[in-house]
Amino acid sequence: MPENYRNNNITSTSAIDMLMKFGDVESAERLFRSIKAKGINIYGALMNGYNLNGESWKCFKIFEEMKEKNIIPDEIVWNILIGACSK
Repeated sequence: MPENYRNNNITSTSAIDMLMKFGDVESAERLFRSIKAKGINIYGALMNGYNLNGESWKCFKIFEEMKEKNIIPDEIVWNILIGACSK
């Protein structure tokens, strides 16, 4: 993905969501790591993708990263985490 699109949170969130829906977890993670300024939606898209692809345990690693970066989870992220607990 071109650099100027990677720095757009809406485009990056959509791309991560698409990659996860296709089951391409590795590419979604690579894109996630390449984004410099991550918004809450990008974290949520990655976490939701882990749930969709049977890798729910990774949600908690991402949640820890969010805490380290002082990113406050919203209701959507909390719901994703609750969903991860049920899998």
